[in-house]
Amino acid sequence: MPEQVSLEDIEATARGLGIDLSVVDLNAINLPPGEDFGIKSDDEEDLYHEESLELESGFGNVIVVDNLPIVSSEKFEKLEGVIRKIYSQIGVIRDGGLWMPLNPDSQKTLGYCFIEYNTAQEAELAKEKTNGYKLDKSHVFSVNLFDEFDKFMRIPDEWTPAEIKPYVAGENLQLWLTDEKGRDQFVIRAGTFTEVFWNDPRQMIPELVYRRQYWTESFVQWSPPVHTFATIHRQGAAVWGGATTFNRLMRFAHAQVKLIDFSPGEKYLITYSRHEPSGPRDTDNGLTLLYLNFCLEGCSEYFDVRTGKLMRDFKGNADEFALGHSGVTGVPWPVFRWGGGREDRFFARLGKNMISVYETETFTLIDKKSLKVDNVVDFTWSPTDPIIAVFVPELNSGNNPAKVSLVQIPSKEELRQKNLFSVSDIKMYWQNNGEYLAVKVDRYTKTKKSTTSGFELFRIKERDIPIEVLELENKNDKIVAFAWEPKGHRFAVIHGDNPRPDISFYSMRTAQNTGRVSKLTTIKSKQANALYWSPAGGFFSLQG
Repeated sequence: MPEQVSLEDIEATARGLGIDLSVVDLNAINLPPGEDFGIKSDDEEDLYHEESLELESGFGNVIVVDNLPIVSSEKFEKLEGVIRKIYSQIGVIRDGGLWMPLNPDSQKTLGYCFIEYNTAQEAELAKEKTNGYKLDKSHVFSVNLFDEFDKFMRIPDEWTPAEIKPYVAGENLQLWLTDEKGRDQFVIRAGTFTEVFWNDPRQMIPELVYRRQYWTESFVQWSPPVHTFATIHRQGAAVWGGATTFNRLMRFAHAQVKLIDFSPGEKYLITYSRHEPSGPRDTDNGLTLLYLNFCLEGCSEYFDVRTGKLMRDFKGNADEFALGHSGVTGVPWPVFRWGGGREDRFFARLGKNMISVYETETFTLIDKKSLKVDNVVDFTWSPTDPIIAVFVPELNSGNNPAKVSLVQIPSKEELRQKNLFSVSDIKMYWQNNGEYLAVKVDRYTKTKKSTTSGFELFRIKERDIPIEVLELENKNDKIVAFAWEPKGHRFAVIHGDNPRPDISFYSMRTAQNTGRVSKLTTIKSKQANALYWSPAGGFFSLQG
């Protein structure tokens, strides 16, 4: 407690010091900043309350959502409910924190609203997740932080031309195709070094193209058309390309990446990470999808390869992505399967009793909902058209037959369905032009002690999609392998139960039968368990 001093004591002390208090201007006396000598003013008592007060600074926790539908007062509550449902999934909206102003004359909404969250972090996340959200065909959200309007107000009234930078030619990512010897490239990792070589089978000696130490911390991966080359690091992934220098084209931040996958057209890159979050703002935990343009416990993200922009992320625990055959990380990989050919228009993943199909224009679900398919266990895309083949197994001891259905995307119209009975398992093979689909069906015999195999052949391009049944001459033969001829109408089947099976060749059309499958020939007793056609067809190799 400070010592209490009377006025008489002060006057006596002043006289002792030779100070005349009557000529002292007390208003001119100021204490040093922040110093009160232990004496608190009565009128400042509230400022010294023991509980610390959380004071708001600015409007960082407020967002402005523009381009909303303009509706009358009759539809106000419905629109407000839709907006609240969307944005309450991202964070906690304060009481009275959603305000959608009205035109005082028409009593219609003005096409925008203000949303106040508890924290600035929630507001930032809401902007990131919903800016560009497509409510319907006519309304795409434009979302900004309220604090950003200060920046907009500082934009000068007079236009100034943008700085034009001189054109700098980029890397020719296809230069390797011009190699005069027609060679291919391959990569080897040994110790801390990663090396790219020319493969020259005539010389039997690889030629070094590029060598770099500590190029990757985990693994490396070529893109599908082999235009680019990806390396993996603790901070994320990097993509490289070029003729002989392999310059870095783009980096993609995603902590502790475990797996990556390129889309068929090389427009998109998907990364997968699984790690414990380091804090409440650590959003790298999950499956990530990236949109590339050149050339959750797991989390997946999509980036633009040319700009590195994150297009969409998917978060959740590993169990949510564990449907299908699990890979080394405990999730099926790739989680997303691409459709629509090399245009990369659609991607989809398998869920419980559903298939979630997304389109890459907005990276949202088609029609904002998944395709409901009870008990679905597998699906596969046509390599050229937006068509998916869906397999549902047999249920209730055969009372509900197995089904293979063809579904058109984005309309979700069922084009064709085939019921199958006594099914043990199936496997689907698309011809690479999308003209045919072969479904290998393993069926139980009457005793349920063994199975037989045959094929259901779909002619996708023909009217009403006719289906043919193909059975081997020996129904008990085990089907070892199946392969379509690229860009053709022929296919090969390796079949038999002994170490030297037979290889039979068939055609979906011949000069005599343009609409029926025909057997061409059989090669007897070859030691083989795999067959590969040449890229242009006409030739094949056996391995085994």
